Amino acid sequence: MTDLRKEDLLSLEEYSTKREELRANIIDIKKDRTIQIGENVSLLFENQYTIKYQIQEMLRIEKIFEPNAIEEELSAYNPLIPDGRNLKATMLIEFTDEDTRKQKLKEMHLVEDKVWMQIGENNRIFAIADEDIERSNEEKTSAVHFLRFEFSNNTIEDFKNGKFLYAGIDHPKYNIKTKEISQKITQSLSEDFN
Repeated sequence: MTDLRKEDLLSLEEYSTKREELRANIIDIKKDRTIQIGENVSLLFENQYTIKYQIQEMLRIEKIFEPNAIEEELSAYNPLIPDGRNLKATMLIEFTDEDTRKQKLKEMHLVEDKVWMQIGENNRIFAIADEDIERSNEEKTSAVHFLRFEFSNNTIEDFKNGKFLYAGIDHPKYNIKTKEISQKITQSLSEDFN
């Protein structure tokens, strides 16, 4: 994967005319790039397409068209694109009831450091969380985190060969391992290693 450049983006006018089509397309892409861990945590694995869509949406919402401001958005979002040796995910912690959410985010303090993936028989690979800014404080975790999973050559080969993929969280208040993740998702994520 390579970083996005200003030339890769549509103008606000072009994006406006193609937005519904692009939105439908990105929903399909995200479906094959999302892993649910239990009922309350999901990992959306980003790639060039998901990040491009996110940037286009930000430019549209904020009505950004000046070159310097566009470059700032690119600088903020490009680090979320995998570089061919890793996977990068947005982790969402979701509880519908506000009081429950507040309590659970306290209980799940530092959960972002306990998220792992495993391909085949290889050891678990724990995420590196929130490299840009700290999202947890001393009392609670945030509902959104950005994760990076670094893989060895052997693990990347296992991905490309379609070995079984699992994900989970080893936290005292949220200790869950997924069932085997579908081959469709595994295949989609393996494309990030090309």
